[in-house]
Amino acid sequence: MTEATEATAPTTPFDHAERRIWSGKAEAYADTYAHLCAHLVPALLDAAEAGPGTRVLDVGCGSGTVSAAAVARGASVYAADADPGMAAATRRAVPGVTAHIARLPELPYANDTFDAVVGNFVLNHVGRPLAALAELRRITRPGGRVAVTIWRAPGAPGQTLIGRAAQAAGQTLIGRAAQAAGLTRPAWLPALAPEDDFPRTPEGLAALLDTAGLLDAECSETAWEHRCDPDTWWAGAEQGIGAIGQVLTSGGPEGVAAARRAYDDLRAEFRTREGLLVLPHVALLAHGEA
Repeated sequence: MTEATEATAPTTPFDHAERRIWSGKAEAYADTYAHLCAHLVPALLDAAEAGPGTRVLDVGCGSGTVSAAAVARGASVYAADADPGMAAATRRAVPGVTAHIARLPELPYANDTFDAVVGNFVLNHVGRPLAALAELRRITRPGGRVAVTIWRAPGAPGQTLIGRAAQAAGQTLIGRAAQAAGLTRPAWLPALAPEDDFPRTPEGLAALLDTAGLLDAECSETAWEHRCDPDTWWAGAEQGIGAIGQVLTSGGPEGVAAARRAYDDLRAEFRTREGLLVLPHVALLAHGEA
């Protein structure tokens, strides 16, 4: 296997926007929303049956949280991310892991390469989710496991605007602040094409895995409360992470300042006595057999 340094498969406008959003955001992501996305990692690896000697691919590896956890279980781990900075971050965080620069739905691996393939929230960031899942099935050996997580839509009140949830700004904390400041989705930031979309529900995700050719697909829903410092939660969006970051920064310094004032008022709904935020989140975890 060789590192993919140049994408060759056709990309959708959504994919192009995702590359623009996440370019240069590896460090900011690791310091902020990576802690939130780590919540389902143990369950994700359990669903993939990742353990000693298992050959695992971590797709959309981000800052390396899943890869590190898989290595700790004794798995033989490879990683891939469309963003060069994310792949580099995983290499730094998890010595010995081979991290390729590669994007879905075209990965530089032969058929039936892995015992397990996992994607932690990566389907929220691809323009063709069905094709992406079919690609994960292709590179998983017969009888191997594919396991993925996504954010449910509609989301919980404390969530950021990530992926498809960006279309439900009124249901999110930072989204409500941006809305109060009069900020709107930038014209260059497209939604997923209707023909590529699917219901972000347990039934909808399980059906997508089934259509992609995965056997015995199952999906469960997990709700939890993410605790964090208010400034850390704000910093991710302020640094342009995800769709909410693009909405927030589209208004320039004045728009960001106005949204911050609204955020400081709204966060009282989620603040503990110690000053932390307790933010409800809900996500889906699905798995199937190749």
